Amino acid sequence: MATVDRDVKYLNRDFSDIRAKLIEFSQTYFPNTYNDFTPTSPGMMFMEQAAYVGDVMSFYLDNQLQETFTQFARQTNNLYELAYMFGYKPKSTGAAQVTIDLYQQVPSKLVGDEYVPDFDYTLTIGENSTIASSLNPSTGFLIEDSCDFSISSSLDPTIIQIYQVAGDNPEYYLLTKQRNAISANINTETFAFTTPQQFQTINITSNNIIGILDIIDSDGNTWYEVDYLGQEMIYDNIANTNVNDPNNIADAGDVPFLLQLKKVQRRFATRHTSETNLQIQFGAGNPNDIDEVITPNPNNVGIGLPFNQNKLTTAYSPTNFLFTNTYGIAPSSTTLTVRYLTGGGVESNVPGGDLTTLDTTNTTFNTINLNDTTANYIFGTLASLNSDAASGGRGGDTDEEIRQNTIIQTTTQQRTVTLDDYMIRSLSMPSEFGVVSKAYIEKPQLDNQSSTLETLCLYVLSQNSEGQFAIATEALKKNLRTYLSQYKMVGDSIEIKDVYIINIKLDFEIIVLPNSINSQVILSCIESLQEYFNTDNWQVNQPIMINEIFVRLDKIEGVQTVKNILISNKAGTSSGYSQYAYDVEGATQNQLIYPSLDASIFEIKYPNTDIVGKVVPL
Repeated sequence: MATVDRDVKYLNRDFSDIRAKLIEFSQTYFPNTYNDFTPTSPGMMFMEQAAYVGDVMSFYLDNQLQETFTQFARQTNNLYELAYMFGYKPKSTGAAQVTIDLYQQVPSKLVGDEYVPDFDYTLTIGENSTIASSLNPSTGFLIEDSCDFSISSSLDPTIIQIYQVAGDNPEYYLLTKQRNAISANINTETFAFTTPQQFQTINITSNNIIGILDIIDSDGNTWYEVDYLGQEMIYDNIANTNVNDPNNIADAGDVPFLLQLKKVQRRFATRHTSETNLQIQFGAGNPNDIDEVITPNPNNVGIGLPFNQNKLTTAYSPTNFLFTNTYGIAPSSTTLTVRYLTGGGVESNVPGGDLTTLDTTNTTFNTINLNDTTANYIFGTLASLNSDAASGGRGGDTDEEIRQNTIIQTTTQQRTVTLDDYMIRSLSMPSEFGVVSKAYIEKPQLDNQSSTLETLCLYVLSQNSEGQFAIATEALKKNLRTYLSQYKMVGDSIEIKDVYIINIKLDFEIIVLPNSINSQVILSCIESLQEYFNTDNWQVNQPIMINEIFVRLDKIEGVQTVKNILISNKAGTSSGYSQYAYDVEGATQNQLIYPSLDASIFEIKYPNTDIVGKVVPL
C-alpha cells in the first residue's frame, strides 16, 4: 500500500487556528470518511478536544521557553536559578548602616607638671558587639570591628576632651571613637556530618538573611566562603605588625592591615534559593586529597594531562587560574557551627540618637591590676550614640531588581576592562588596607608597539588625618597591587606610581561696595575659596580656571569688583609643603593654569594662611 504524503502545518499555535487546520486536514485527506463539520457533531467534539490539548501544550511550551531567559522570566524561583547561573546573588534583605560614636571616660594622672589621660583605664569593645534600638529593642546593630580606645591613628583617631575638672586641673577626660555598624543580629545553628559526601549542602531557613558570619568546625578549623567552589585562593587580611611584615610596620597608622592571598581547602559557597532559604554547599574531596593545580599555558592546555585530565574545553577565568579536582574538601566526622546574620529592612532605618543600649559583654580593660573602684566607675561611663539616622535598610530584591542586576552581572563579570574600571576599583578598596583618595590611570606610549601586553600606569594619592594630600605609602601600594590582581585582565600589567602634589598660594584683591564692612567681605571671600579648593573637589590633572575664581568672588555679597588674582607656588618640605617646585606663570595660558605633563594635582595645603585677600581702593 502506497504511503500518503501528508502536508502538516506547524505554524498554528492557538485553539482557533488548530481547530481550523484540523478541519482543513480532514477535508483534504479524509473527504469520504467524514464530512459532518457541524458544531454539534461527534467529529467536531474530538477535533475541538485535540485543539484544546494543542493550545494548552503550546502555552506551556512558550511559558517554559520564556522562563529560560532572564529578561522574560516571571517566576521568582526561576529568576533565582538564572541569577545563580550568571553569578549574581540576590539579596533577601537590605541592612541599614550608621556611624556610631563610642565614648568612655578615663581619669587624669600627673606626668611631670602636666595632667594627661591615664590610658591604663582604656577599654576595648570586641568585634561583633551589639547595640539595641531604644525605640524597637528587637532591631539590633552590629559593630563589626573592635574598638580600642588606647589606639589613635589617622584612619582611626581617638578624640580627647576634658570632661570634668577638680579645681583648676582635669579630673576626667572623655575619649571618643567612631565605628560603622549594620543592622544585624547573630544567629547560630549546628550541623553534624558523618561520612563525607560530594558537594553536600545544608540550608539555613529564616527571614531576612543577610549572609554567613563564620563557620567553625568542632576541631576549631575555620571554613572560608568563596564565590564558587573552584576558587581555592582567597584574599585575607593580617594585622600590619612587625612580626607579620617588618618592612611595612612604619605605615601601620595609615594601613592597619595587609592584604595577602591565602590557599584554603576548607571552603564553601552560598546561594539564595528563595527569599527565606540560604543554601550552603561544600566540596567533594577529603583532607587527604591533593588538589591538582593546573595553570593554563601552551604546554598543557588542550593536551592529555596526567590522570586522564583534559582541559581543552575548560573556560579559563582571567581572575582565577586555579582549578581543582576536589573543589575543596567535604566535611566529615565533625560538627559545623554556623553563625549567620539576619536583620535589615526598612524598619532598621532608626532615627538619630536611638542607638544607646550597648551590650558590654565583650568589653574588657586593656590593663590588669587596676583600682577596682575607679575601674567600675570607668566601665559605667561607656556609652554609644548615633548622631545621624541609619540609612540603607530596605526589603529584599524584587523580581525586577533580580532581573536587572543579573543582566548587569553578566556584562561586567567583576572584571576591570576600561580605564575607569581600574580607577573605581582602586577607590573602592576597603579602608583597613589604606585609603586611596585620588586615582588616575593612563596607557603610556611604548616604543615597542608590537608588545601584546597592556601596560597601565595607575597614579594614586592618599590623604593624612587633616585631609591634606599625601604620597601613598608602600604598604598601601602593596595592598592595592594585591587587591587589583583579583580583577585585572590577563594581559594587563599595572604599574602604581605617585601623583605629584603642587602646593599653591592664592592672593586676591577686591573693591568692596560702599557701606560694606571690609573684614566681613574678605572673610566671606576666603570661606568661598576654601570651599572651592577643598581637596574633595579636585582631581588629578585638573587645571585651575582663573575665570571661575573671578566669577566666584564677584558673586560674594559686598564685592564690587575683583581687581586681581595671583596664584603662586609653595614648595619646601621644611615649611610643610610638597618638595616639588612648579612654574605657575609658565604653565598659565588663556586664564588656565595647566598641571604638569606627569600626573599631578593642585592643592592649597594651608587654606587658613595661604588664601590671602586685600581690599583696594577704586
